[in-house]
Amino acid sequence: MHPITPSSGGANAQPQVAFQRQELSLIMGLYGRMVAAGEWRDYGMSFLRDMAVFSVFRRTAEHPIYRIEKHPKLRLRQGQYAVIAMNGQVLKRGDDLRAVLRVLERKLIRSVD
Repeated sequence: MHPITPSSGGANAQPQVAFQRQELSLIMGLYGRMVAAGEWRDYGMSFLRDMAVFSVFRRTAEHPIYRIEKHPKLRLRQGQYAVIAMNGQVLKRGDDLRAVLRVLERKLIRSVD
């Protein structure tokens, strides 16, 4: 089951997909390590009707270098979580957020070496 938060609006407001606290904790832990390594500088979050997106930026005024997406409708198919590169390439997809984020952890290990 995925959390649904109401959007701002009236009685006809569409539900939105959001990250749960545990999911955000995993993402923000990685974000903090990448900021400390000097790789990332900013982030943005979008909560839409069919997906939630955590976008990572190297600088504020550019396109996101990575997007961490949650698509609950895909959880029984390819998996509800995905890491997508700036060029649109899906780097990793699956149902375990921790495992999906490992593709970015490897980049952290390489940048520290």
